[in-house]
Amino acid sequence: MDLQLHDTTALVTGSSAGIGFATAVGLAREGAHVVLNGRDAGRLDAARQRLLDAVPGASIDAVAANVGTADGAEALIAAVPATDILVNNAATFGPQAFADIPDAEWQRHFDSNVMSGVRLSRHYLAGMLERDRGRILFIGSDAAVQPQVDQLHYSVTKAAGLALARGLAELTRGTRVTVNTVLPGPTATEGVTGVLDGLSEQTGLSHDQLVTQLFETNVTSSLLRRLATPDEVANLLVYLASPLAGLTNGAAVRAEGGILRSMI
Repeated sequence: MDLQLHDTTALVTGSSAGIGFATAVGLAREGAHVVLNGRDAGRLDAARQRLLDAVPGASIDAVAANVGTADGAEALIAAVPATDILVNNAATFGPQAFADIPDAEWQRHFDSNVMSGVRLSRHYLAGMLERDRGRILFIGSDAAVQPQVDQLHYSVTKAAGLALARGLAELTRGTRVTVNTVLPGPTATEGVTGVLDGLSEQTGLSHDQLVTQLFETNVTSSLLRRLATPDEVANLLVYLASPLAGLTNGAAVRAEGGILRSMI
C-alpha cells in the first residue's frame, strides 16, 4: 500500500531510539524526508546512521535539541521552520512512589511530556492550517486513561497530553489537518529495558520473569500478554501520518494490546 508520503517532511521528537526511531524508519520507508531529534548529539548521529542502514538513500536531517525546555524547542523550530508531520514523541517516565516525587520531578515531567507538545504544536499547527494539510501526532499511553499508581507523574502528564491533542483537533475543523493521539501499552523500548535492568538488579529476577510478573500482577487486563515492539506501534503512527487517515481526527487510537476494558 502506498501511503502517499513522498514529498513530505516529518519531524519526530525523541527519535534517537524506541518508538520515535521506529516511526522515523517507517516514515522514511514511505518516502518522507525525516528530521530526527534528540538531546544527545552522539546518540542522534548513531540513530541517523542506523536509519540509513535500514533505509538506504533515505532523506534525513538530525537536530540535537532538548524539546523539554523552551530554549530547546526554539532551537528545533529555528532549524526546522515548517513540517508536514509532527510526531510529539519526546517524553520522560519511570516508576516512583507518589510520596517520593518532589515538585522538581513533577515539573520535569510536565516540561517534557506536555510543554514540548504545546510549544511545537503552537508553531507548526499555524503553518499546517495555512497550507490546509498536515498531521500532528502525540504519543500517549494507556496510563493516560488508566493511571498507574507507581508513576502518577507520568500518568497525569500523559492525560494532559491527551486533552491537549483533542483540543488542538478542534482547531482544525473544516480543514485537511488532523491531530490524534496513539496510546501504546508496555513496549520493549530502550527506556523500558533500562527500567527492567534497574529492577533486575534490585530483585534478582530476570527480564523475562519481570515481564511475566508485570502482566500477572500489574497489567492483568492485557489481552496481548507480552511487550509490544516499537515497530508494531510505529506501523499505526505511520498510517495516521498519511493522507489515507483523513477521517481520523481528535481520536485516541489504542495500541495497548487490549489493556483498556472500556469499549469506547
